[in-house]
Amino acid sequence: MLGCEAPRPCARSTRAAINDRPVIAGPQSEGRSSGMYVFLHDRTASRWWRRDSFLRASAFLFLPLYPLFPGQLHAAENVPSPPPRAFVDRSGELRVTNAMTLHVTADLGNVRIQTLPPGTPSVVRYTVHIETDAPNPAGQKLLDRYSLSTRETVDGVFLSGVVPNMGSPAASRHLPGRNAQFWVQFIVTVPATFNLEVSTGIGDIETSDIAGRVVLLTQGGSITAGRIGLPGAPPVRGDRLAAKIETQGGHITLKDVTGDVDAYTGGGHIQAGNIDGNAKLRTGGGHIRAARIKGTARLETDGGNIAVGEAGSFVGVRTAGGQIDFGEVHGSVHAETGGGGIRVMYVAGPMEVASSGGSICLTRVANRVRAETAEGTITAWISPDSPQKTRLVSLPGPSQLASRTGDIIVFLPRNIAMTIDATVETGGPSRVEADPSLPLNVQSQPDGPVHVLASLNGGGALLKLRTTAGKIQLQYLDAQTGLRQSLLDEQKQRLAEKLSDFPPTAVSFSAAPAPPTNAPPELSPNDAKEGWLDTAKKRIEVIFMGSIHEDNKDFVKRLTVHPPPEYPAFARKAGIQGRVVLQIRLKPDGTLNVDKVLEGEPALVEAATSAVQKWRAKPEQIAGKNVEVVSTMSFEFLLH
Repeated sequence: MLGCEAPRPCARSTRAAINDRPVIAGPQSEGRSSGMYVFLHDRTASRWWRRDSFLRASAFLFLPLYPLFPGQLHAAENVPSPPPRAFVDRSGELRVTNAMTLHVTADLGNVRIQTLPPGTPSVVRYTVHIETDAPNPAGQKLLDRYSLSTRETVDGVFLSGVVPNMGSPAASRHLPGRNAQFWVQFIVTVPATFNLEVSTGIGDIETSDIAGRVVLLTQGGSITAGRIGLPGAPPVRGDRLAAKIETQGGHITLKDVTGDVDAYTGGGHIQAGNIDGNAKLRTGGGHIRAARIKGTARLETDGGNIAVGEAGSFVGVRTAGGQIDFGEVHGSVHAETGGGGIRVMYVAGPMEVASSGGSICLTRVANRVRAETAEGTITAWISPDSPQKTRLVSLPGPSQLASRTGDIIVFLPRNIAMTIDATVETGGPSRVEADPSLPLNVQSQPDGPVHVLASLNGGGALLKLRTTAGKIQLQYLDAQTGLRQSLLDEQKQRLAEKLSDFPPTAVSFSAAPAPPTNAPPELSPNDAKEGWLDTAKKRIEVIFMGSIHEDNKDFVKRLTVHPPPEYPAFARKAGIQGRVVLQIRLKPDGTLNVDKVLEGEPALVEAATSAVQKWRAKPEQIAGKNVEVVSTMSFEFLLH
């Protein structure tokens, strides 16, 4: 028998029935193995595979090739069949007790862990399928050299597999002057109460629902885990993690976890269901999405998007350039992105969010907030918790919203006690728009800085608003309840679509939130776009200004009829040339008018204006209605 040792003192004796079934694999055996295909030459090559997991995971995957077109069928039939492969299945069974730990170690191969049906005797069953493309009889001799060993201790079962060293003298005798490929797959069945520690040099790992602690490591494959810590099972004791998951390049998928989680991938996505504990999720560039996290959450990606349906404590997230989406957070938030947008439905605690260029939308701010973006718009609905609507409310501390070039739009309750200090550095008094009933003290200079002070309901916590070149808009909450509700509904729908693979389950929070109307957050192709924020911004622009403003490059795409202006004859004779810049308005019926002349000689302005009035364009639609679009257009009149 292979892999059985004599009983050791203080250790359980091992009883294993191991079957070696060598078979010469004909064409029909091609489909029976789904293990990892790996090319091995010598131990130097093996060390190279360990250093470069990405190449190792992708460079030597072999799949059967089939003809792409019907006309190739006849030619394909004449292609000689690949030489038969030799394979061997090794299997065994070990008697165990519940709550032990299974240790699986392999230098390559996929590993799948299954659980025994309820009520069956506690055993560990394993089957290891190994194939090689080396021709027989050399192939069979190489399979005989595959090392598979088992060992059992008082609290654990050990299963180890090692591919033959192709650089050894014995392998060279069996297969002189030729390399070999190996295909390996482990299938292990254990009691559901087991702990798992699985490590493979290259290959995927998949597990069923497990009640115990889980450690899953692979150097290049993906990891898919079922529920960890089954309902009713005792929680992981002490400060040990319920799940530690690590891959150097594949994706990670987790269902519900009872306890703390630490997951890392060098570049794949991470998707988690409901985590009843703390979570540390990191990826070198993929997306991160989690339905619910009860404890503290620290999420980090070097470029992907981050989405969290619900969190019960502090959440710290960072992405080098992706978008950030939150549903409800019952603690505090620190969020940072290198360029994407940030959307937050509700945060109970203090919030600090920053983007290098994206927009920020906060649909309910109940605590102090600090939000900053370089170019995007900041939209915030400030609504502190209050048991009675008639009482005055206030934020518990000072807040600040700042955007270098974007607008700042703030909605306030009428019963808030607050002191407002707002500044627009350029543009003059037209850069501040507010509800007429707000008691504002405006200090401004034409086309210069604007400084606004206000003391609402006797004053309270300070709210600072700063923008260099954007606008500041102040409104009451009850003026746009429909807009806010529509944005909340859209955000809920976005999260429901993102996390549809993992509907929420019961996770107890210290302060139980109201049940969401939609299941929380999957990564969609639209994750890389800011369509939701753009739509929200356009709606707000229509409400405040009656139209939306659009960049010239985007506006010209709307034009369906746009004849060029004619050069006035008298201007040509007089040698008049130059540039004309117009602010134009696209009407809901598709016609265009000139709002303002920004630059140009009067003789040339008239020609450009006449041309614009003949143009036709496709208007913007918001909520099924055509709205006006404002942009600028330049015309160059040159004499040749």
